[in-house]
Amino acid sequence: MANMDVFEIELTGMAHGGSALGKHNGRTVFVPYAIPGERVLARPVEIRGRAVFAEGVKLLEASTDRVYPTCRHFGPRRCGRCQWQHIDYAAQLLLKQDVLADQLARIGGFDNADVRPVTPAPLQWGYNCHMTMTAGEDGVPGFPAADGAGVVQIDECHILHPDLLALYEALDLRFDGLRRLTLRRGSDGALMLIVTLADDEAPELQTDLPASVNMLLSDGEPVNLIGETHTRWIVKDQVFRATAGSAFRPNVPQVAALVDHVLAALNPYGGAAVLDLYAGVGVFSAFVAPHVGLVTAVERFPPAATDAEINLAAADNVDIIEGAVEDVLPALETAYDAAIVDPPSDGLSLAAVDALAALNMPRLVYVSADPATLARDAQRLARHGYALRYVQPIDLAPQTYYVEAVALLERQA
Repeated sequence: MANMDVFEIELTGMAHGGSALGKHNGRTVFVPYAIPGERVLARPVEIRGRAVFAEGVKLLEASTDRVYPTCRHFGPRRCGRCQWQHIDYAAQLLLKQDVLADQLARIGGFDNADVRPVTPAPLQWGYNCHMTMTAGEDGVPGFPAADGAGVVQIDECHILHPDLLALYEALDLRFDGLRRLTLRRGSDGALMLIVTLADDEAPELQTDLPASVNMLLSDGEPVNLIGETHTRWIVKDQVFRATAGSAFRPNVPQVAALVDHVLAALNPYGGAAVLDLYAGVGVFSAFVAPHVGLVTAVERFPPAATDAEINLAAADNVDIIEGAVEDVLPALETAYDAAIVDPPSDGLSLAAVDALAALNMPRLVYVSADPATLARDAQRLARHGYALRYVQPIDLAPQTYYVEAVALLERQA
């Protein structure tokens, strides 16, 4: 191993992050683009303590779940946006369930967690209605390379909505200071470009593309350059506007299923008071409000809070508070019955956990974008007296290792 010799290994599991893993000479070996059950020749790339990060050299015994990747950019030293195009979709769902259960056990200590089967996505390809690209050294946007070395410019992307791929192919964006480019497509077909620049100086643009253009400043504040300031997406026949910079899950067709799982876990009833934390543009609040007495939505990003006010204007039992969860919760005086908690992928701060626990709510519905932070936060909440009842994973990102989940935690008597 020390001289980086090639070795044979049988892979026995899947790690969070998308690599298959196995044991060799007492070390855990991680091999990307492999599948549990396969035997491969592997070459070490990096050794960190008892962990070896390797690359596959030769496939000796293939899994029956292996399929031919759809995209020519998929693979080592190519585009890193997808990790699992080589795995049959049904097997992807099982692996995501296994990884989620493993993270809950290893990080959270929940050895017997009720992790339910993953809800599949209705679309396995072309499902992303917005995606963010990174500019390379030449200023041309693409996706980060799988090995972390630079940016890969693409001429095909099968998880991106076809209209956005066509927009990307029609672009000729070459100006100094481009850092990121976001492509958006609304449910009405309207297209948008969102640019982030190094110096916050708005460029002079002339375009005949059928797309709005907005810029995000370094503090996240949007600046309109051409056309519309926001995109409209439809969930369960309800229209939600999202200003440039406001978060919205890119797999819009699957958001309805996510809402259903949140409602099932929340089990809302008339007269209940519910918190919607990290509320974004108000999607969960919109569908909870008809079933309860009060919804208080908390969102720190001002444009998103404004979007929520517009999206929820017809609901007279929704209050919207602009501010950070850590700051808002200690000041609340209402006794709440439940909370929906939808933090970013890095999860809850310790201050947010403490503030949640102090409200002593009987029920928490945690919407997770990352199994590791879900396991950590569930463990922290367990120390405050909450029991993890079940976790319902849902796939919003086919062909990748990413998995979202709805977890129900209840205050123990």
